[in-house]
Amino acid sequence: MFENRTIRRLEQMLDAALSGDFQERDYDETRLSRLETKWKRFLATSVLSEENLNREKENVKSLVTDISHQTKTPMTNIRLYASLLEELIGEALLMAGELIRQTEKLEFLIQSLTKMSRLESNIVEVRPIRQEVTPLLSEVLQESIMKAEKKGVRLCQCYTGSAEACFDYKWTKEALGNVLDNAIKYSPQGSAVTLSVIQYEIYLAISVRDEGIGIREEEIPEIFGRFYRSEEVSQEEGVGIGLYLTREILRKENGYVKVKSQPGSGSEFLLYLHRGQ
Repeated sequence: MFENRTIRRLEQMLDAALSGDFQERDYDETRLSRLETKWKRFLATSVLSEENLNREKENVKSLVTDISHQTKTPMTNIRLYASLLEELIGEALLMAGELIRQTEKLEFLIQSLTKMSRLESNIVEVRPIRQEVTPLLSEVLQESIMKAEKKGVRLCQCYTGSAEACFDYKWTKEALGNVLDNAIKYSPQGSAVTLSVIQYEIYLAISVRDEGIGIREEEIPEIFGRFYRSEEVSQEEGVGIGLYLTREILRKENGYVKVKSQPGSGSEFLLYLHRGQ
């Protein structure tokens, strides 16, 4: 009788799992044999694995949808200007320039989406180690000089001495570069962007302050979302992934990002890196 009862219970649990109706709370722990208990744990783990798999599938589906939507405009423009090049000889140089610009935009978009998908799916790991911050700041500033000069924006650095924190050099460079790139992009000619370091007991904050258009208070929670573009900057080049990547990178390093801003008074982005032991 006992064996028959156990087998029936196991069959019921298996049938429930196969139909997707299995829930651990459906069974009373005190009434199960040791074998039934192990079986229950196995089924619960299987259900959880299936849920995780379905979640990953939804993430991939969402990414594919994003890629399809975001690449439609530049691809259409590339086809348009390529067709015009075949018909308009006199304006060929102008068309070729626009074709190159649209291609570069598409390339940047694909690279950003690739980075985003790798972070979200944990294909690549962020490995923070304790190291000096100054070389990172110097390299990011150096790579931004040409863009700042072209825009007529001054880059200022306001930090001295040594400062250490725990971060992944490559990915943190990406995060800081995104913020600095935005600061230059949205700053008026003749203004300044200042990079500084603030050391706290637990965290080290890298500050990027600009004198740009600022951000409305109600928009601040939105700017770190995927593909978010404010109406005030909709005419500027960009795809709205940079700040999202910055937040995700810092989160994986046990850090975070904050912003202080008022419309017309510029913005200050603070990238907090954990200082470790």
